[in-house]
Amino acid sequence: MSEAPQALKRTVLYDFHKAHGAHLVPFAGWEMPLYYDSILSEHAAVRAKLGLFDVSHMGILSVHGGHAADLLSYRTTANVGRLEPGQVRYTFLLDATGAIVDDLLITRLDDGTVADRSFLVVPNAAHAEDVYDLLRSHRRPDTTVGHHNGAVAILALQGREARATLETRFGWKLGGLKFYHGRGFPADGGAAAAEGRLNVAIPSDLPQTYWVSRTGYTGEAGYELFVPGADAARVAERLVQAGATPVGLGARDTLRLEKGYLLSGQDFHGDRSPLEAAQDRFVELDHAFVGRPVLDKQKAEGPAVRLVGLVADDPTAIPRHGTPLRHDGAVVATVTSGGLSPSLKVGIALAYLPSALATAGTPVSFELRGKEVPGRVVALPFYPAAAARR
Repeated sequence: MSEAPQALKRTVLYDFHKAHGAHLVPFAGWEMPLYYDSILSEHAAVRAKLGLFDVSHMGILSVHGGHAADLLSYRTTANVGRLEPGQVRYTFLLDATGAIVDDLLITRLDDGTVADRSFLVVPNAAHAEDVYDLLRSHRRPDTTVGHHNGAVAILALQGREARATLETRFGWKLGGLKFYHGRGFPADGGAAAAEGRLNVAIPSDLPQTYWVSRTGYTGEAGYELFVPGADAARVAERLVQAGATPVGLGARDTLRLEKGYLLSGQDFHGDRSPLEAAQDRFVELDHAFVGRPVLDKQKAEGPAVRLVGLVADDPTAIPRHGTPLRHDGAVVATVTSGGLSPSLKVGIALAYLPSALATAGTPVSFELRGKEVPGRVVALPFYPAAAARR
């Protein structure tokens, strides 16, 4: 007798999604919006103005204690002990073979005035439980690991109008918040601590102080708001009233692909190292961590393959995940992520090519519907950097 399918989880914004006409689909065990109006219109809204994402399905973990930094450093490619108060680090959790189990964000929450360290850890939805269990299994007695999904929600506000919108609606002063940093800001929009503060406990301080981080997955200016689950719908409606367009997973994928950002389960799924994925800048080889010996060897010898960006020369050709890639007539790789770039109006893709072919300008062909469509390797990101729009 087969087991009944497990029910999909829902974020605290499920009713918000339904009220705004979301087309809901299964994603990593959650029922999430694929789009509200259309993927193209939501993509354009983020690039031109402002979009609002529910990312509460991501893992929301906290690690606190005397050996919190040691635990996270041992389990990731980041030397977490060097993070300054409020700093956010994108990093990788590896297995013993050096392969990426998950990519995640680690934020230092404490202000440095006490010996214990506090961190916010955000893994991908599909791996959140595994990361939680793994951290608990490796912790010292003086270190605690918390899991806060449901009690805490994450709203991502992305687009060139993000800062002005938050400052106008909440009275926060965000000018001093550096890229890949976070601070706590007053939940009530009052003047107290409007420039932000550190030493915020997740989730206990959130009713008074929302945690705001300046990161993002779209390449645009943006912020993530960690708020109590009970407040999430009210905050989301407030941001929509301020002009933010609700955005689903479909546009989230096209936006991240244009920037060459990795997607867990497609661009890695326990089979590629960070060096093979061309993520060298997020690997700190100055501390011991699980998988480091393999990365040391790859660093010395060079990885056999490298993740590259690809563009189809035929504007009507749209490569997809699994599309075979040929060079000199032979299949050399398959596309990990691919699609039409709404901003550039051309087919783009990511793939792991043999390192000898992973140079911008190298010709390739996409095998689409029995035909070979010419393309080439290009430098990432596909879509220009957004530094001027921050």
